[in-house]
Amino acid sequence: MKNYRYGLLSLLLTSLLFTGCAAGKDYYVFTSFHEPANEGLRLLYSKDAIHWDSIAGSVLKPEVGKQRVMRDPSISRSPNGTYHLVWTCSWKGDRGFGYSSSRDLIHWTPEREIIAMTDTSTVNVWAPELFYDDEQQQYMIVWASCVPYKFKRGLEDERNNHRLYYTTTKDFQTFAPAKLLYDPGFSTIDATMLKRGKGDYVMVLKDNTRLGRDLKVAFAKSPYGPWSEASKPFSEEYSEGPTTVKVDDQYYIYYDSYRKKIYGAMRTKDFHTFIDATNEVKVPAGHKHGTIFRAPKSIIKNLIKRENQQKK
Repeated sequence: MKNYRYGLLSLLLTSLLFTGCAAGKDYYVFTSFHEPANEGLRLLYSKDAIHWDSIAGSVLKPEVGKQRVMRDPSISRSPNGTYHLVWTCSWKGDRGFGYSSSRDLIHWTPEREIIAMTDTSTVNVWAPELFYDDEQQQYMIVWASCVPYKFKRGLEDERNNHRLYYTTTKDFQTFAPAKLLYDPGFSTIDATMLKRGKGDYVMVLKDNTRLGRDLKVAFAKSPYGPWSEASKPFSEEYSEGPTTVKVDDQYYIYYDSYRKKIYGAMRTKDFHTFIDATNEVKVPAGHKHGTIFRAPKSIIKNLIKRENQQKK
């Protein structure tokens, strides 16, 4: 019995050591695009989620949507190691978003447009964002759409009055009917969500009204809501495309400061008090907003090698 217990303990310690080593070999990866968004998916990588370098070239060219653009790319690595990608495939006129997947970030499945909104008066589907619900073991895709005359107009034109919607899927083949996720009483886009613990969810969103154009947060006990009222703004004006990453005991919120044409960052421990971290981070010029995920170092090294070979 003693030897059995010793063997079990040894196996457990080995497993934990292997897991820790594997995690240590991951890179942070930041999805990106360059204006005018017709060249496709670009990626940045980092060892510390603070100092970023570009991977040369475009990884995936846009092939779906009326305008065939690839804006607001969002990638999430599923528990089985598949990288799921969604993106804005048209400025206006489409009721869906682009989708593809990959096991190595090099070879991608045929692109598809996922029709998300059934209301034919829908103006757009902007900035789809992936969120994995580990409790329901399914993905949420959250996006912003404008459906004219559906909500109180406020300061916005009827064709620019957005709210946040979502769908769910377990296999990216079948999708639940779209539902309204959040109506804060003003036009809102560019939502990103994270789970801090059981029953503790945070949403960072853009107030897209003409007196706002800044970032706020909301809180919920479930990713499906109900969500709290939006906070006061924590960013400067003309900020959009937020994404979050945890570094040690702090969260960095990256955002596109689009009037300054730079990437800004705030850091926080509690999403109530924020410190400007723009001067702490290094983000390549021309980077436009996406999301941050993790990938094994070997996959990123292979991707860098391939892109460098294609440049020759």
